[in-house]
Amino acid sequence: MAKYFDVHPDNPQQRTISNVADRIRSGGLVAYPTDSCFALGCQMGNRDGINQIRSIRKLDDRHHFTLMCQNFAQLGQFVHIDKDVFRAIKAATPGSYTFILPATKDVPRQLPHPKKKTVGVRIPDHVVTQALLAELGEPLLSSTLLLPDEDEPMTQGWEIKERLDHVVDAVVDSGDCGTEPTTVIDFSSGEAEIVRRGAGDTARFE
Repeated sequence: MAKYFDVHPDNPQQRTISNVADRIRSGGLVAYPTDSCFALGCQMGNRDGINQIRSIRKLDDRHHFTLMCQNFAQLGQFVHIDKDVFRAIKAATPGSYTFILPATKDVPRQLPHPKKKTVGVRIPDHVVTQALLAELGEPLLSSTLLLPDEDEPMTQGWEIKERLDHVVDAVVDSGDCGTEPTTVIDFSSGEAEIVRRGAGDTARFE
């Protein structure tokens, strides 16, 4: 049964955030809010958590997982990024964008795309997510909480608790999230390729 955490959207309770982080460090899979919509998250090296996300969402091995990063210092440890691409991403973050870039050796082997060796990264503009990332001290491996055969992600924490009670370890709720996933930009070739149009404005990348 999933533990339900009610978190203040503007002033997250430190004790609650610490409890969520402890569950993640102990191998837990959590549903948590972001600046685009709810996501599923676990530690980067948590193989069981990754497999559980694949099972819940019915994903194949070509799916790009996202490393939710606190800041650029953290992001730069896990992807290769040149100066021009850095400037383009810097201008758009934090925000509702996911960027696909070549993974570094610090990314666990099961995460990068099997052929492209790329991974998604992003820096969220969300108080609760940022508090959780600060407490963890490392990126949170994530995927949009969009269930198979559904057009939009769930927006209510209580609904997620009800429907995923036996497949996630915790649900973090800080109020309604949006229903629009991030905009995905692939920079793996050095040029911006819009993979998915979502919550982030694509004008700057066109």
